[in-house]
Amino acid sequence: FNLPLAWTADLLFPVLIKAVQNIDDVEIRPEDKEMLRTLRNERLIFFTNHPTTAEPPIAYYIGNLMGSRFRYMASRQVFDWTFGLTGKIISNLGAFSVIAGISDRDSLKTARSSLAQAGGKLVLFPEGEPTSGENDSLMPFQPGLAQLGFWALEDARKVDPAADIVVLPGFIKYIYKGTPSQLQEHLEESMAALEKKLGVDPGGRNLLRRFLHFGKVLLERAEQQYGVEVSPDKDFDYRIGRIRHTILDNIADRFNVKNFDRKADAIGKLRQLFALMEMISIGYPDPNLPKVTPEDLEWAHGECVKAFDFIVIKKDYLVSNPTPERFYEWLARFESYVYGKKPRALGGEPSPRARKAVVKFAKPFR
Repeated sequence: FNLPLAWTADLLFPVLIKAVQNIDDVEIRPEDKEMLRTLRNERLIFFTNHPTTAEPPIAYYIGNLMGSRFRYMASRQVFDWTFGLTGKIISNLGAFSVIAGISDRDSLKTARSSLAQAGGKLVLFPEGEPTSGENDSLMPFQPGLAQLGFWALEDARKVDPAADIVVLPGFIKYIYKGTPSQLQEHLEESMAALEKKLGVDPGGRNLLRRFLHFGKVLLERAEQQYGVEVSPDKDFDYRIGRIRHTILDNIADRFNVKNFDRKADAIGKLRQLFALMEMISIGYPDPNLPKVTPEDLEWAHGECVKAFDFIVIKKDYLVSNPTPERFYEWLARFESYVYGKKPRALGGEPSPRARKAVVKFAKPFR
């Protein structure tokens, strides 16, 4: 832990969160700030939803308000971002890596010891990686969150029989800044660029219909590309599901992935494949890992990103509550798929418009 770097991050936090995440403000109620300060000396697990890459720095800010320092369990791939610079910085600010897909004993040991020490604090994101990309939805939690807490409690009570651990759940909601007309104009301009790129006629549709129509065009092109035949009486979400499973199954077949459950949900498949690629990329010593070329690995990662784009495009999600935030989530998926941009939820470019983050907390419990 690098204290001078932490002081610099504390001082420059508003500038850094704006530059990296395009977030103008983190809004926390005064009574919640007071609650946070009461937990300063407690052993604590803090967790929130994880739709983007902005949650770790916001958690850092929350630790600062608490008057304490957090440790963070972070996906190992994050440490390679920006040619390793991201890893250099976050490891000096309390982050340590975990390798997905294996029983990472070193990481678990670090997490347990971080919590077990007096006043130890650990940030966890139960949804894990990849991030969901949907602010209003949760992905299924990764297993082991509760178990990790109980293990740390056992360790703490070896030293202090009266030890306990506070659990603080939070939820972060992002709200785009600007008037409704400004946001709509920007969304329409962005959609027009996508439509022009693919030669799609907007046809006098309103914004919602344009988004749904463009999603249908992408779906039909993907069905043709991947040879997926679907009965015309099937709905949009069913057809989207067929595409993402076809993409993920194709990767597993090409790599001859062991223990790949073709009947699993798409999130489970995606997590398994991302973990597999992570282990291959770092040369993890497992004889069961497939032998693939760097080109194959790059292809598989690109295909996983496509599947991820189709996982978070759900018609009912947008139609049921067509907020600017949900439009922008769909727009990010469209731009990822069409332009080949790295999705913001996977560490790509920051949000195209300024946002504020509103943080709320559940009542802490032990």
